Amino acid sequence: MKIVIDTNVFVSSFLSPAGPPRLIIDLWKTGRVSLCLCAEILTEYLDVLSRFGLAGEPELRELLDLFKIRQSIDFVAIDNDLHVIEADPADDKFLECALKARAVCIVSGDKHLKGMREYEGTPILSPAEFMTRWRSR
Repeated sequence: MKIVIDTNVFVSSFLSPAGPPRLIIDLWKTGRVSLCLCAEILTEYLDVLSRFGLAGEPELRELLDLFKIRQSIDFVAIDNDLHVIEADPADDKFLECALKARAVCIVSGDKHLKGMREYEGTPILSPAEFMTRWRSR
């Protein structure tokens, strides 16, 4: 199952080790879901996690290693020509990545993305919604 994971889900996975965001990251780490990525999303992940002071954390080193070996990653190039979310244009990269990678869904806690509920047939789910669907499949 190919999914796009918003940056806030990665950050939340560090802050809540037993919550849905951590469970989703664990699904990716164990190869049960594939992470759809583009250069722009990867750059944002690394920038935001570093700003949160997680640069020296073992979990971040583990993530970097997984990114390097492309652990269950579907890497795509985006054109950055999608302009859908006027209130936060930086979120457009998640929509475009999902379309290019043919992701099953976008997992996000971001109000701009979640407010859309779906884009071009791709559902936008909260981490809790994703885990509910995952468990019921």
